[in-house]
Amino acid sequence: MKTGNSMINNLTTGNVTRQLLRFAFPFALSNLLQVTFNLVDMIIIGQHLGSGGLSAVSIGGDLLAFCMMLGIGFSNAGQVMISQYVGLNDRKAISRTIGTMFTFILSLAVIISLIAICMLDVLLRVMNTPAAVYSQAKGYAIICFLGLIFTFGYSMISAILRGMGDSRRPFVFIAIAAVLNVVLTYLFVMVFEIGAAGAALGTVIGQAVSFIISLIYLYIKRESFGFDFRLQSFKIDSKKLLPLIKLGFPLAMQNAAVMISMMFINSYVNSYGVVASAVTGVGNKLRGVMSIISNAIGAAGSSMIGQNLGAKKLERVQAIVKTILIICLTACLAISTLFILFSKDIFRIFDSNPEVLAWAPTYMWVLAVYFLTFATMAPFQALINGLGHAVLSFVMGFMDGVVTRIGLAVLLGIVFKMGIVGFWLGSAAAGFTTAIIGAIYYYSGRWKRRKLLID
Repeated sequence: MKTGNSMINNLTTGNVTRQLLRFAFPFALSNLLQVTFNLVDMIIIGQHLGSGGLSAVSIGGDLLAFCMMLGIGFSNAGQVMISQYVGLNDRKAISRTIGTMFTFILSLAVIISLIAICMLDVLLRVMNTPAAVYSQAKGYAIICFLGLIFTFGYSMISAILRGMGDSRRPFVFIAIAAVLNVVLTYLFVMVFEIGAAGAALGTVIGQAVSFIISLIYLYIKRESFGFDFRLQSFKIDSKKLLPLIKLGFPLAMQNAAVMISMMFINSYVNSYGVVASAVTGVGNKLRGVMSIISNAIGAAGSSMIGQNLGAKKLERVQAIVKTILIICLTACLAISTLFILFSKDIFRIFDSNPEVLAWAPTYMWVLAVYFLTFATMAPFQALINGLGHAVLSFVMGFMDGVVTRIGLAVLLGIVFKMGIVGFWLGSAAAGFTTAIIGAIYYYSGRWKRRKLLID
């Protein structure tokens, strides 16, 4: 397995792009595979269950995504810590961080699952779930919440591996989950005909198998990671828990704020009926196409930045940030053009309902705005996450999720009377807030003087 130290030693200003793409490629490929199979899921649901099935999965998926973002926030914080310890070559600290992550994050998954299930009816009412799909959305959400520990688990192990400089194994684990997800969804929905709950079962079983396999891999390679899997090794180390929470909580709140704002907006969208909800559900899946690239490049850049900051090699960080921006903007232009030119053809793959197809061209322009925000946010988020700047992460998330996203959606949708388009567009444009704040911080140069998270 290639270590983070070798990545640092081989990195020069001239080959930043090559190293960044090499590290990001497996992560991008894993996300591409996951999004592709998620799209296939939506095709199966849309073609067999119609707009109602798409609506139910979209609403249940929003609730699941909100809970997932909390776990991903702490996993990403652990990734930052491990990448910085790799830069310092501190194997003992890496081992203690891994043990603390296991106990804390998996316990968090159980607590969140219980709370979510107990509050599910309240959440569905808040989301203005159409009565026609209420039972389907509820069944889908319950099954997904019961499997949340597996989602948190394999996301956590993938973060550990990426922090160590290994992005290939997470691709394998996600590939396993994605393939199983599609096969089982087809069986449960098309063959056994158990509705939206079948899609949830396919997702949970796929993630459970992926988590178990990734756990076995980590155990087999325990000497490489310096984590022996003894019971006492899972004891929470307060000195590692503090920075994990210090960065993880703002990251989780940043993600949660964005998801809360999107759920707030989607509750207005759902009030327009099943068609509007179905369009949003398809759009959310298509939005993942660009997030594949921005997330992959950003995650790779974050680990590279964290390792180089840990090794005190500040001169390389600027080249990494600029390279991330160029790659993401290029991808944004290409994907947006494709989606706008073939809007109805792409939507028709999921749902042939004429009412849904009528909205396709409009929503593709909204997606173009989303894609541009993803591209401009990625480099600055990579810098801030790699540095472990908890406070700024929280501020960016709060401004994006609570202030700008809700504010713009209400302004365009209600005040300017743009209706559903205003809500969609306001949500899409909110990401520019994060990009602007991040750019100001980057060009100010203050990041060069800031202490690392592990300091």
